[in-house]
Amino acid sequence: MNNKFDALKDDDSGDHDQNEENNTQKDGEKEKNDREKPQTTTKRKAVVPGPAEHPLQYNYTFWYSRRTPGRPTSSQSYEQNIKQIGTFASVEQFWRFYSHMVRPGDLTGHSDFHLFKEGIKPMWEDDANKNGGKWIIRLRKGLASRCWENLILAMLGEQFMVGEEICGAVVSVRFQEDIISIWNKTASDQATTARIRDTLRRVLNLPPNTIMEYKTHTDSIK
Repeated sequence: MNNKFDALKDDDSGDHDQNEENNTQKDGEKEKNDREKPQTTTKRKAVVPGPAEHPLQYNYTFWYSRRTPGRPTSSQSYEQNIKQIGTFASVEQFWRFYSHMVRPGDLTGHSDFHLFKEGIKPMWEDDANKNGGKWIIRLRKGLASRCWENLILAMLGEQFMVGEEICGAVVSVRFQEDIISIWNKTASDQATTARIRDTLRRVLNLPPNTIMEYKTHTDSIK
């Protein structure tokens, strides 16, 4: 566990030093904005890094969904099927969730794990997603667990270097194959989508003939 943890920490260390100041400034502005927003009735306690933990640049939420094949999927039933596992703010909190979760390769049936920035629902209709799209990679059976881990560590470690474009990632376990995808905000931004594709190839160490498809969410909805 330690070496994985260090790998994530190391990947992370170089990129943020120069951003630390802007981040503190941004956090200050964000807190101010949050304070000015009307409070909703259910006050959820904000998830924050514990003392001496390694904070992530964003908080993320794990979700799980499972579908009964053969049933029509309306967005209504999809929303009822999707369960929130929990939100984390630091490297340590991430490992606490992740170490207790079933690996995608051991999931049965028609199941998905979703890891999205806190506040973004893993649905096309969410404001952060609706103008976006996703890179889709179809994997033969047996590769999902390793690829999923590499993908989410790269995402948490900010390896994609596309600013705030990344919304989240999904691994979908199906009968014949598994599918992983990473969602971004702006489907029309080709420089961003190309950079995400190249980073995916690198962090997933994909065979050269792997087919990668970019799909906008508006196409998916149709």
